Amino acid sequence: MRAFVLGLILASTSPSQAQQAAVTAPGKITAPNAPQPTSPVASTPQVVLPASADGMAGWLTDLGKAQAQAKATNRPILAVFSGSDWCKPCIVYEQEVFAKPEFADYAKDRLILARFDFPRQKRNQPSAAQLKLNETAAAQLNREGDFPLAVVIAPDGKVLAKTGYIAGGPAAFEVYLKKIVPTL
Repeated sequence: MRAFVLGLILASTSPSQAQQAAVTAPGKITAPNAPQPTSPVASTPQVVLPASADGMAGWLTDLGKAQAQAKATNRPILAVFSGSDWCKPCIVYEQEVFAKPEFADYAKDRLILARFDFPRQKRNQPSAAQLKLNETAAAQLNREGDFPLAVVIAPDGKVLAKTGYIAGGPAAFEVYLKKIVPTL
């Protein structure tokens, strides 16, 4: 019966609606090879994401450069591990916290920001050099393969804390950071 109902849904909708119906139909019927959600802010990883129009610094994508900058400025690193085209909590984290201007304003003079993205879709794959940088960072900071993962690192390289998604937007994340590093 479920297959018949699903067939009716698929036949009566556009291809994109049908694909969504196949993934979310009651009874948890899923379509094989269903696409994963994509982040509207995801892009092919670069060595350094460009600064925004209002002058806020971009996110680094090289842990070594982030560590050198942290030592030079005596600021902690916030390293974020995400799967921008398959990990729903990662996408939500990006949209609700890291992409918000309030977070960028808070972080720009307090933190060194580093992002390590592990997309699954072929079209979103980073360059071989970036993939190596991401894997090196994961080997040091995310051996468990947790996604999303935000790691707070002291300027001397000591890992201070690790956390997954924190609900509540930039304000809640700032409260969390201040508990870890009271001087922030």
